[in-house]
Amino acid sequence: MSVSESEAYGAVMRSPLFQNLEPAVCEEVVDEARPCRVSAGEYYYHQGEAATSFYILAKGQVKLTQITPEGHQIIIKALGPGDGMGIIVALSGMDYPVAAEAAEDSLALGWEREAVRGLMLRYPQLALNGMELIAHRFADLQDRLHEMATKRVEQRVAHALLKLVRQFGKKDDTGVLIDMPLSRQDLAEMSGTNIYQVSRLLSKWEQAGIVHSQRMRVVLCHAHELVIIAEDLSPPFPHRSAS
Repeated sequence: MSVSESEAYGAVMRSPLFQNLEPAVCEEVVDEARPCRVSAGEYYYHQGEAATSFYILAKGQVKLTQITPEGHQIIIKALGPGDGMGIIVALSGMDYPVAAEAAEDSLALGWEREAVRGLMLRYPQLALNGMELIAHRFADLQDRLHEMATKRVEQRVAHALLKLVRQFGKKDDTGVLIDMPLSRQDLAEMSGTNIYQVSRLLSKWEQAGIVHSQRMRVVLCHAHELVIIAEDLSPPFPHRSAS
């Protein structure tokens, strides 16, 4: 798999870290990066490794995963082109608190920590963008903790599917496809539940015509009904026969 210079430049431009920078500055940033190709199932970095680099995903999808103290794996976030991996911890000198696993063959642009610090000294807008990025990540973490504490499993699974549709949704003949490899185990980890609960809910929603699922593939046929479930806006939906 190869990526052109224009694709790499476009990935940088989509990253919040590089917003409001002049095109010439973005070109300089790209020039200091190194390409990093990772095959499906392999890792950009592992949890607990020293964070010496950060990455902007240029092509493919990546799962950020974490092993809890109890030994359970959870998926923290799914990333697509333009998203950053390890930005905050690489700048702080911490270890990576999560692992970055390629969900499919992917390519990222990588920068060493000292190179980024040099860029920030030359271009203060980069540092301001970094502070804003930290604030957004903190808000995301608060939202997830609130959801885990207050939402029912059904709401959490519906919310996870809707979030993935916003990131990776692609229209097809039956609805909106989540255009990334997605197993039921993945969905369970994203929702803070188990594969049994996810399988039960997907079967229930499929019988009602809300979703269509196959191995590693989910299509939302009636996304608005998942919104109702996720936000607990009405009593449980009436079952409809799938057509």
